[in-house]
Amino acid sequence: MKTVITYGTFDLFHIGHLNLLKRAKEMGDYLIVAVSSDDFNAIKGKKCQIPDTERMAIVEAIRYVDKVIPETCWEQKALDVEKYGVDVFVIGDDWKGKFDFLKEQCEVVYLSRTQGISTTEIKKQLASKDK
Repeated sequence: MKTVITYGTFDLFHIGHLNLLKRAKEMGDYLIVAVSSDDFNAIKGKKCQIPDTERMAIVEAIRYVDKVIPETCWEQKALDVEKYGVDVFVIGDDWKGKFDFLKEQCEVVYLSRTQGISTTEIKKQLASKDK
């Protein structure tokens, strides 16, 4: 069995998120998705609109996803790769090169983003409508 893992915040879930999960699942048999916790997002300076427990429930309901775990710290990625016997680490190409250190443990794939959509842009559009 080929195990794939990916990480994300998945706030304001959109088609780009779905495309990432579908493409990640196509790379193996079992897809683990780590969803950034609210506490970890605070450390990263991010504020989510949707609480972590709800974001995890949304991601868990996606048919491509086999397991959802919380992401609580930066160091967790290397630990998860070992713990779950991960064969492929997948993440968006906006992180290109940042996780190359995992290549010692597994294959690392940076997937291109879905054009024309991002959570950051959605938040900006919503904020501008409030003014």
